[in-house]
Amino acid sequence: MVFPDDMPSPCYVLEEAALRRNLAVLARVQEEAGAKIILALKGVAMVGALPIVAEALPGCAASSLNEVLLAEEFHKGEIHAYCPVYTEQDFSEIATRSAHVTFNSLTQFAAFAPRLSGFSNRPSPGLRINPEYSPVKTPLYNPCVPGSRFGVRAVDLSSLRAERSNPVHAIEGFHCHNLCECGADDLGKTLAQIEKLFGAWLPKLKWLNLGGGHLITRDGYDIALLVRLLRDFRKRHPNLDIILEPGSAVGWKTGWLVSTVQDVFPSGDVTMVMVDMSFACHAPDCLEMPYKPAILGATDAVAGKPVYRIGGCSCLAGDFMGQGDYHFATPPKVGDKIVFDDMIHYTMVKTTLFNGVRHPSIGILRPDGAVELLSSFGYLDYRRRL
Repeated sequence: MVFPDDMPSPCYVLEEAALRRNLAVLARVQEEAGAKIILALKGVAMVGALPIVAEALPGCAASSLNEVLLAEEFHKGEIHAYCPVYTEQDFSEIATRSAHVTFNSLTQFAAFAPRLSGFSNRPSPGLRINPEYSPVKTPLYNPCVPGSRFGVRAVDLSSLRAERSNPVHAIEGFHCHNLCECGADDLGKTLAQIEKLFGAWLPKLKWLNLGGGHLITRDGYDIALLVRLLRDFRKRHPNLDIILEPGSAVGWKTGWLVSTVQDVFPSGDVTMVMVDMSFACHAPDCLEMPYKPAILGATDAVAGKPVYRIGGCSCLAGDFMGQGDYHFATPPKVGDKIVFDDMIHYTMVKTTLFNGVRHPSIGILRPDGAVELLSSFGYLDYRRRL
């Protein structure tokens, strides 16, 4: 991939054609499975991409007032709100703009759900459930760890009676999010767990939101199994509308983070390549998950050949790619581009201005090959944050 010489560095670049390919897959799943797929803004919230997403996906999942406002302004579809906690300050604005409002606990449901009938849009009230099953191995990303703060367990619902004298009668849907970049087989286990633990409640509901973590657009994902699982589940529960809200599947393999080499020097057994991006500030998932991003034109380190380690530009000691080093057939030099692949989902949404490092610009690679620069950042952005 060749980028214009005058393109700022660092820069996130979304490939529009790749985004549209992902959306076509998701649109096909919607049609074949009879489910609704919406965009989880916590995974992809790129303003320039939202109108394109809206052509295929009918809504957005939002977990804060700011995400709700972003969806309303740039996607313009229906909004499904879920917040771990709602505050008095934000609740009314969220509710008045949302089609669904899901609560994380029975106490929050009791405090806020009765108000929903007072809004002219009459949002559908939901409750997040904890299926007490997740295949996610990294605790930081596992919503079902013991003592989880997410959702209501079946045992906590078992003592309640869904009768009209009880506020829980108003629950119209369940929300379950327990996956992260998982396959259809993991969804199958999740559905079985939901039916096992919460089956008595399902006939009383209008919808079931199966959250995100369905990496439908990844090569090798078993789409046929996904469609079959959802169809069969809908046959068993025809009263339920089924909703999925992936983030990674929308942004998967849709673009890059372009950086520039600023310094090269030896450090023990490796050669350090310092770039003008920061893993800590611009790609924190690389440190949190952790995972090693591919670099265009590079491979994993090769025994017996020079080993290159990529260092970020912040002062954090751990701001380097610690999950493995790289090999370059042509040794990197100052001024060369280092292009990290698959850097659109869960990157821009999690950036910080720690250390005052320059925030990457944002652009879109259009189908005609032109890169359209959408946003750039400077000192005032840093100052406003503080």
